[in-house]
Amino acid sequence: MSETPLVLRDDKDAVCTLTLNRPDKRNAVNRQLFREFRAHIRDIEENGTGIGVLIITGAGDHFCAGHDLKQAPHADALGWLRQEMLTLERLTRLSQPVIAKIRGSCYTGGLEFALSADFIVCGESARFADTHGKWGLVPGWGLSQRLPRRIGQTKALEMMLTCQAYTGTEAEAMALANYCVADAALDAKVAELATLMLGNSRHSNAENKRLIYDTDGMTLGNGLSHELMRNAGFDPAMRQKGKAIGDGGQGG
Repeated sequence: MSETPLVLRDDKDAVCTLTLNRPDKRNAVNRQLFREFRAHIRDIEENGTGIGVLIITGAGDHFCAGHDLKQAPHADALGWLRQEMLTLERLTRLSQPVIAKIRGSCYTGGLEFALSADFIVCGESARFADTHGKWGLVPGWGLSQRLPRRIGQTKALEMMLTCQAYTGTEAEAMALANYCVADAALDAKVAELATLMLGNSRHSNAENKRLIYDTDGMTLGNGLSHELMRNAGFDPAMRQKGKAIGDGGQGG
C-alpha cells in the first residue's frame, strides 16, 4: 500500500474531481492506483447523490502515460484485466456527466481512461496516442470499441496502426476531444461546462446519458421504441417544484 494516495479526490459545489496522482511516472497506472480509482467509483455509485459532475484529470503536467509496464503481471492476468475493464465501464455508466480534463500525455491506457468519460476537454499541450503496437500489445480496457465509436473506424485504425501522436488541436478536429483550449484556459473551460450541466436537471442529465448508451448500436426503429417505452419521464423534483409554484400562485 502506498502512503500517498494515488488517486486524489476533491468534492466542491457538487463537482467531484479525481486526480491520478503519480506525477513522477506521468500518472502511469499500476494496480494500486486502479484499486483506489475503483473504490472511488464504487463510492460515487453508492453515495454520490450530492455529485452533479465528475472530472477525471492527472497530477502535474500529464494526464496519463498508460499502464505501468514495469509492474509484473498479476497472477490472474485475465481476471485482473476484466476487473479493470469493468471499472472503466462503470465510470461510463455513472449517472453523472464525466469530463476528462487533459494536459500533456494521454497515451494508450490513458487514452482508454479518457474515452470512458462522456467529454474530453484538453489543453494545447495534450498529446493523444495509442501505442499498444509498439509493445506488442492489444487493447484490454475498451479502446478498440470506444475509439471507432468516437472518431470513426478509418481514423481509429490510423491511430492504432501507426501509433503516432496527435496534438490537442488535431484531436479536436477529429472529434476525439470536444474542446481544445490554451492550457491556461483549461480549468476555466472545464468549470464552464460543469456549470452549464449543473444548471440542468440531474434527472434529465442521467436519463439522457442512459438513453444514448443503452441504444448504441440499435437500429433507428428499435432506438425510437426504446426511448418511448423505457422513458423515465418527468423529473419528480421539478414536478414538485412546479406544483409548489402553482400552489403559491393560487394562494396569492
